[in-house]
Amino acid sequence: MKIAVLRETATGEKRVSASPETVRKFAALGASLAVERGAGLSASVSDAEYEAAGATLGDRATVVKDADIILCVQGPDVASLAGAATGALIVGGLSPFGERARVDGYAAAGFEALAMEFMPRITRAQSMDILSSQSNLSGYKAVLDAAAEYGRAFPMMMTAAGTVSAARVFVMGVGVAGLQAIATARRLGAQVSATDVRAATKEQIESLGAKPIFVEAVKGIEGEGTGGYATEMSEAYQKAQAELVSSHIAKQDIVITTALIPGRPAPRLISDAQIATMKPGSVIVDLAVEQGGNVEGAVAGEIVEKHGVKIVGHRNVPSRLAADTSALFARNLYNFLSAYWDKDKGAPLLPDDDEIVKGIRLTQGGKVVNERLLG
Repeated sequence: MKIAVLRETATGEKRVSASPETVRKFAALGASLAVERGAGLSASVSDAEYEAAGATLGDRATVVKDADIILCVQGPDVASLAGAATGALIVGGLSPFGERARVDGYAAAGFEALAMEFMPRITRAQSMDILSSQSNLSGYKAVLDAAAEYGRAFPMMMTAAGTVSAARVFVMGVGVAGLQAIATARRLGAQVSATDVRAATKEQIESLGAKPIFVEAVKGIEGEGTGGYATEMSEAYQKAQAELVSSHIAKQDIVITTALIPGRPAPRLISDAQIATMKPGSVIVDLAVEQGGNVEGAVAGEIVEKHGVKIVGHRNVPSRLAADTSALFARNLYNFLSAYWDKDKGAPLLPDDDEIVKGIRLTQGGKVVNERLLG
């Protein structure tokens, strides 16, 4: 069983899909690992470290040749996989909605594509969930990015020359990224508040020492949306939330937005008119900017200024912490494949009726088979 680890070629992508740790673990299962030269350099992993862990190094063609499993952070072009074994597994973040043509290409080439971002939000899949592992660090980094752009201190400071007030931070969207943003902002000494359409998150916000800001007059989502994500809300709720946010956001120094709906453009949370009510020097970080943005006027890959407010729209935030996000991403992939590894056959066996397999399998037998892409 040959496993290929590719060097990422997408612009700005610094992560890698395997670490020396997971190379050793795969080798212990009986697999042979081939790593493309330079694959880990931008994530602070040298070729020598991969070799010491038991991998062989080579160029793309050599690494891919006869590979049974291909690991990646972002889906590779089909043409670059020439020579891989028939029916090879492609495992990684494949962007099924954004790169549908590429998914069709995997099917036509006979590959079995497994999109790890489609991992079901169930207990036994938690250690395999790339969205959670990457979002966790994205929430942390969002607060640091905000602090870097904010021209003042975060904590309250009492000095002989006077008192510096604590920064007011408002987190919109309390999933994995939002919860980590709350925790990080609290550690830095900010006064933190947060909101979400899911009523169940209110206790989570309070448990982290932040103030929950919720619409009370109109019913939101009592539990979780499908798969643990939020779903689109009624017009009445959206209107009530906009009014609540408008009154609250004008008092904030920093706002961090994290709201995403799988397969759809990111919901608009902050309008230009609301930005105009914020104090000059305030900062907004839009973690959903690559999916259309939660903030009106946010630009992917840029920091723009509107009404004296900086709107931060960094692309691929997990890649901005490539060493740590790569280590977690690599473990997610290993945890998935090892859970299905058959020791006798020396390969993973993926049951057709398994909930996780059904959730992430995009292509099989020359066809696109995932229900989310066929609906």
